[in-house]
Amino acid sequence: MKELFLRRLANLLTVKSLVTIALTVTFCVLTVKNALPQDFMTIYSMIITFYFAVQASKEGGSGAGV
Repeated sequence: MKELFLRRLANLLTVKSLVTIALTVTFCVLTVKNALPQDFMTIYSMIITFYFAVQASKEGGSGAGV
């Protein structure tokens, strides 16, 4: 159980995950302040889509036939 926790924590601390978390926090702050520029929204959407597409491909399920 402890080994699983440490492995998941190590995966969370990858550069890709840290960038995604930082962008999500920035997105939340800008949304609350009602100051979300369209350019940021476009870039954020692309990065989040890429992140979850990579995660889905690593797990072996692309979801194309579902």
